[in-house]
Amino acid sequence: MEGTLKIRELSDWMLLGENKDRIRKKIKVESNKKGKVSIRLESKLKDVKIIEPDVFEDERGFFMESYSEEKYKKLGIDFNFVQDNHSLSVEAGVVRGLHFQRGNAAQTKLIRVVTGEVLDVVVDLRKGSPTYGQWESFILSEHNKRQLLVPRGFAHGFATLTPNVNFMYKCDNYYNAEADTGIAFDDKELGIDWQIDLSKAIISEKDKNLPTFKEFEKSNDFEYGKCRRNSRLLI
Repeated sequence: MEGTLKIRELSDWMLLGENKDRIRKKIKVESNKKGKVSIRLESKLKDVKIIEPDVFEDERGFFMESYSEEKYKKLGIDFNFVQDNHSLSVEAGVVRGLHFQRGNAAQTKLIRVVTGEVLDVVVDLRKGSPTYGQWESFILSEHNKRQLLVPRGFAHGFATLTPNVNFMYKCDNYYNAEADTGIAFDDKELGIDWQIDLSKAIISEKDKNLPTFKEFEKSNDFEYGKCRRNSRLLI
């Protein structure tokens, strides 16, 4: 079974809150031979990508290749993924983030949702980036089967919109407790619209005590174009 992959910039139905005002309104709609419609829209955050694998469905269910090193490399996604992580959030309204690892322990993540639905958020932490300090939000779910590539130099988090969310992601670097950190999900200056009632959100004690973006900036070592990674490319 020969499948293909497509990379799409973040689509307008994935983007929520004030992000819509930040997006360049260049939309192209195409119909393919199967009658499907593709909506392509350029995101403001360079290097963040949505990946759509082919899904083969019949009366039994479906089959898909969730990852193929050969096919992803052809799309320019050339990372040496070394660790797979899996989290379960049993309730809707769980917020995890915003997380990242610093220095040489920084990670690129390839993310997908196996069951349920989340609002996924990324924040550009790369000093010198034209979108430094800006964020994107979009939907990942068991139904759309989209994947998100989050390069090094971004903070990442998500809010569960349904119960029983199985959330999986590949990393190109191992977990490092000393380098593990983050920024506050409810930072007023970032102004992220999580699309849930944050007064009722289920949050870990660790995430409740993360620094604000301004506090993090004092020791920020991420630079646009200089985020090293264990692959053949540089972001």
